[in-house]
Amino acid sequence: MKKVVLSLAVLLGSFTTFANTNTVEKNQQVLEIAVQEEYTEVAVDALPDAVKSAVATAMPGAVIEKAYTNENQEYKLEVKVGEESVTVYTDAAGTIIQK
Repeated sequence: MKKVVLSLAVLLGSFTTFANTNTVEKNQQVLEIAVQEEYTEVAVDALPDAVKSAVATAMPGAVIEKAYTNENQEYKLEVKVGEESVTVYTDAAGTIIQK
């Protein structure tokens, strides 16, 4: 009888070790890469006429304060309309680009 009780105790003890669940925390890292386009400053006078006329048509009374260009011939313009300053992107043909 002692052997049966002892065997039962050992058997039940071994089940508890298998029933033990270990929680493992998973570390997740989110890597966000922001691609910045390289723009170089250009003189406002050096802008193509299509770009100047596109800004004048889209925003009457606007003044181009600064202009930048990248290798794709896209233009980043800092434009002042009244008291408000906005950034406008165009291509060389004067088409306004949403970025």
